[in-house]
Amino acid sequence: MHLTLHSDFSLRLLMLLAVEADRKHTVEEVASRYDISRNHLNKVVQTLVQANFIRSVRGRGGGVSLARPPEEINLGAVIRASEDNFNLVECFDKKTNTCILAPVCGLKGPLEEAMAAFLKVLDGYTLHDLVMQPGAYRKIRRVLAAHK
Repeated sequence: MHLTLHSDFSLRLLMLLAVEADRKHTVEEVASRYDISRNHLNKVVQTLVQANFIRSVRGRGGGVSLARPPEEINLGAVIRASEDNFNLVECFDKKTNTCILAPVCGLKGPLEEAMAAFLKVLDGYTLHDLVMQPGAYRKIRRVLAAHK
């Protein structure tokens, strides 16, 4: 399994917003701090706003912030919202599948089971778990402060 940059950036943005919850953050600032594409981050923000993980305020004094407490933001839900598909192999997409083994292959079942297990593990964690572990909060704040 390989997560897209969309999911990667989603998780990074959420971690920043959880650790620096005392203010709003602009897309430009976050993109600069993480040295990532501003355009891609804008798409991430749209996804996270639509999924009600963050809120966005336009204009002067605007920016993005968490829409709910970190303990209410489930990592499995974030990944489901930020990934466009979970097609681990070609045969997972019935529209584009050209594999001649698909009707008789035994691989699809174990891969589906593995994907379900992957998501189940993430369902057991929240954003709070990522950033509020003992010592983690201070370490994350220190790293983020060095990249302002």
